[in-house]
Amino acid sequence: MGNTNCIIGGCIDQASVGVVERWGRFEHIAEPGCHFFNPLVGQWLAGVLSTRINSLEVKIETKTKDNVFVQLICSIQYRVVKTNADDAFYELQNPREQIQAYVFDVVRALVPMMTLDALFEQKGEVAKSVLEELEKVMGAYGYSIEHILMVDIIPDPSVRKAMNEINAAQRLQLASVYKGEAEKILQVKRAEAEAEAKYLGGVGVARQRQAITDGLRENIMNFSSKVEGTSSKDIMDLIMITQYFDTMRDLGSASKNTTVFLPHGPGHVRDISDQIRNGLMEASSARVTDEV
Repeated sequence: MGNTNCIIGGCIDQASVGVVERWGRFEHIAEPGCHFFNPLVGQWLAGVLSTRINSLEVKIETKTKDNVFVQLICSIQYRVVKTNADDAFYELQNPREQIQAYVFDVVRALVPMMTLDALFEQKGEVAKSVLEELEKVMGAYGYSIEHILMVDIIPDPSVRKAMNEINAAQRLQLASVYKGEAEKILQVKRAEAEAEAKYLGGVGVARQRQAITDGLRENIMNFSSKVEGTSSKDIMDLIMITQYFDTMRDLGSASKNTTVFLPHGPGHVRDISDQIRNGLMEASSARVTDEV
């Protein structure tokens, strides 16, 4: 906004409008271009207004409902309405201060009724309320409010630190829950694997013993049929001696340095054989008694 000292003519730039007066009274709005004025009848160009969009940044400090002081940064984009440029030229001395005053009034009336969390969630509603109030007021003065942006909400530094700590604690709590669930699943799977391994180990031992029993029976039958005059006791003694020497060989070839003391000699082998035979006979006798 400004006055010109041109008497005869003047040039108005694009995106601008001129205010033409006659004898100090408003006459008409001059569009962009070159215009000539008649000073003899008191006509002259009183001033030029830009119709470009202007931006005004307003910083408001206020308090929320939960007694937290915050600073809001609001960006207002406004422009002069061509058809009402005379109102914009004559009615307001300083439109930026007028807009800023109304923004302060609306924000400081609305924010104290909201908590800090609600303010962050509903900052668009705050901007909408400011826009509605400014459109109603500034429209009467020839200004159009194009956009209002709530650029930033800045709480007190101590409040921001506390909010970050609360957020971090919540995330750590959630991480602990997930970690506990993962450990629970791992323990369950480990127990299932251990149970399955024991089951398969038992099946393997049972099959091994069955195979040993079948092998012993087959050896006894083959030996009895090929060597005449041998009894089952003689064959069992021979098999026990063979198994004994195989066991000694396995212990000697083991990689671990473990000392094992075993009785050695044919008599000891015979004692072991007698103990096994007596155990089998006692088991058979107990089974027959139970059946009777």
